Amino acid sequence: YDATVRIWDCKSQSTKPIQVFEDSKDSVSSLDVLGHEIVTGSVDGKMRLYDLRMGMMYVDTIGYPITSVQQTKDGNGVLVSTLDSVIRLMDKSNGQMLQSYKGHVNTEYRIRSCLGLADSIVISGSEDGKIYIWDLLEGKVVESLAAHNGKVASAVSCCSPRKEWASAGTDGTVSIWGMTQ
Repeated sequence: YDATVRIWDCKSQSTKPIQVFEDSKDSVSSLDVLGHEIVTGSVDGKMRLYDLRMGMMYVDTIGYPITSVQQTKDGNGVLVSTLDSVIRLMDKSNGQMLQSYKGHVNTEYRIRSCLGLADSIVISGSEDGKIYIWDLLEGKVVESLAAHNGKVASAVSCCSPRKEWASAGTDGTVSIWGMTQ
C-alpha cells in the first residue's frame, strides 16, 4: 500500500490523478466523501479531513488503527471504527468524541461499521461472528444478531430508503437484513 489518497477527473481521458494526498504515515484503510470533503482513516491511527474548497487538511489522532470512517448525513460528525473494539462518534468541528460504542470485538480484522435509519443507529460487524446495533445517542446495544456461522462479520452497509442492510463475513456469504423501525 502506498498510503496515499488520489483524485481523478472522471470526465477526462487521463489516467493520471489530478491531486494526490500523501499525508498518511501508514495505509489508508477507509475513505468517505460527502460534498467537498473527504474523510480518511488510516492504520497510523489518524483521521484526516480534506476540505477541497478551502484547500485545508485537519487531523484528529484517534490513537488506534482505524478500520472504517463514515460521515453523518448532516456532515457534522464522523463514525470511526478502530482496532481497540471501540467505535467512536467524533465531532468534525473540534475533534471531540461525542459518543462511544462498545460490546463488539475488533482487535485483528478490518471491520466496517455504518449509520442507519437516518443516522439513529450504529451497525457493526464483530470478530465474534455477531452483528451489533447501538442507539446512536445513548450508546447502548439495542440488538446483537448471530451471523455468518459464528465467523467474523467483517462488513456492513446500509440502504436507508429500503430499511435494509447487508453484512459480509469470512464464511464467504453476504446476508441481507431488514429493519423494522
